[in-house]
Amino acid sequence: MRRTAAEGRGPVRYGPPAPEPGLPVLPELTAVLAAAAGRSAPEPPGGGAAVREAACRHWARRGLPAEPDAVAAGPGAPALLLALLGAYGGDVLLPRPCPAWWTPQVRLLGRRAYHVPTPAECGGVPDPYALLETVRRVRAEGGDPRVLLLSVADDPTATVPPPEVLREACEAAESAGLFVVSDETWRDTLHRPHQDAVLSPAEMLPEQAAVLLDLSGALLPGGWPAAVVRFPGTARGTWLRARTLDVLTATGALVAGPVAVAAAHALDEPAAVVARGRSAAALHAAVAAAAHRELLAVGALARPPRAGRHLYADLGPLRAGLARHGVGDAMELEDYLGTRLGAPAPGGQRFDDELGALRFRLSTGPLLGATPEERLAALLAPDPLELPHVRRSLDRLGSVLADLA
Repeated sequence: MRRTAAEGRGPVRYGPPAPEPGLPVLPELTAVLAAAAGRSAPEPPGGGAAVREAACRHWARRGLPAEPDAVAAGPGAPALLLALLGAYGGDVLLPRPCPAWWTPQVRLLGRRAYHVPTPAECGGVPDPYALLETVRRVRAEGGDPRVLLLSVADDPTATVPPPEVLREACEAAESAGLFVVSDETWRDTLHRPHQDAVLSPAEMLPEQAAVLLDLSGALLPGGWPAAVVRFPGTARGTWLRARTLDVLTATGALVAGPVAVAAAHALDEPAAVVARGRSAAALHAAVAAAAHRELLAVGALARPPRAGRHLYADLGPLRAGLARHGVGDAMELEDYLGTRLGAPAPGGQRFDDELGALRFRLSTGPLLGATPEERLAALLAPDPLELPHVRRSLDRLGSVLADLA
């Protein structure tokens, strides 16, 4: 995310990194990838049978049965989303804030992106009344809204929409004639898996919703790009998948053979993969909760983090203290916190939030330690908050925030 003054603030390539686990690669996945390293050919467009069948088994365990012919794989979620949006056509509605990489995909296709406010209790989904009003206004102005992007476990807000809120958003999308694309990358990173329930729009709108799952960062290391998408099991879903495969073929967006083998292995969720996922979720939950307490202690605003590897904070109540340091908007806040924390702290403008709002995303990965050994120690510790290097990271966060109070 580093950039110079000459490079400017806007280029997509200087956007914030996706939330990473900050943990060493699971040895079992390394062994699987190494064993497949001799595969020189890429997967066919949309992925081979093995990875698509594994994706079907993965979704079936979550109550979303699918056939391999209704699934496509690609080298990461951005490539798949770009292909899907290119195939479907029309303008796109997104919640505000939204993941930093969504809007560039829409604009790269020359489509319009319309951001809709989220409900007070969560991010990831639009307020249903605001969604309907936005669709009405856009169509009255000659726009062509056709797709709604949403998330059931949200980056950047780290929230999980309550089932009734998600249902209302889906009902609004259905009444407006919108096709829903649900990013479910982080649905298995719940901080309270026995308390929070995650539903998919594909359960509510089986003929009108696609499910996107990025394995990179969620199940695989960030450097092993792979993602899968589940299309509706309808004639229109078949048409959309075929068009999507055309785009993947034309752009050469193919999954590397060895990565596809590792992806299929991870999607089948053997014991080691499941154990690592649960341990990582518990670790990030503990550190996120501690960081949340540091924010609340100085009067900042932040919803309790419920999923993922980050949290989203509003330092608006500290505006006077930030002004003393020359910080008046989210861009300046990003620079100020990034320098003092020694880690990226992307401002809300990266997520299409208001520039004047003093909001930022804080990732928990950098708080786990500076070396692989420290991060692994945090993963294995009965109480990671008692480790000196984790405590130092949280104390530094608290000190930086206290200076603004």
